[in-house]
Amino acid sequence: MSVASDERSALCSLFDELGPDVPTLCEGWQARHLAAHLVIRERRPDAAPGILVPALAGHTNRVQASYERKDWAELVNLVRAGPPRFSPMSLGVVDQLVNSAEYLVHHEDLRRAQPGWEPRPADPARDRAALAAVTRGAKAMLRKSPVGVVLATPSGKEITAKQGTPVVKVIGDPLELLLYAFGRDAVRVRFEGDESVLATVKRGL
Repeated sequence: MSVASDERSALCSLFDELGPDVPTLCEGWQARHLAAHLVIRERRPDAAPGILVPALAGHTNRVQASYERKDWAELVNLVRAGPPRFSPMSLGVVDQLVNSAEYLVHHEDLRRAQPGWEPRPADPARDRAALAAVTRGAKAMLRKSPVGVVLATPSGKEITAKQGTPVVKVIGDPLELLLYAFGRDAVRVRFEGDESVLATVKRGL
């Protein structure tokens, strides 16, 4: 099993447990919206580009709405089944590369939107995948920061996400850094740097 497949399985189990109407960390989305998003991303190549390209979002929104109306068990089973065989995402290496961060983040989007959440215990494979993902994507995800940002793990690994001065250091376990870089507020990180700019960084970027 890969991290991507482990996170997919755990997310689907949580979907089964919580149902379609619970909140997520994605603004305005309940569990059903999150599940539909994951399905069209993997199964509807005609609609997936609109996830990132605003000009194509209208078609994506219509397709996603059609999946949101599906029976909940059917929709969750589509997520659980993963991409169809003809999709490049069905290849193990590609799945691990493109889905590890996706499912790590969205699993936590559902977990951490529920009362009383706590970070999961450290897991070496999950931590490696999260650190690899944030290393690849930090510069793109934090490019709009008004100050320099360094992401750091407690063990001392540092990633320069944005060049600039003053510099704020964001310190946390790999999954926490990944979630922070994705703009999530429900994270356990600490900040070091100029007090005059910390509030800006803490609000999310």
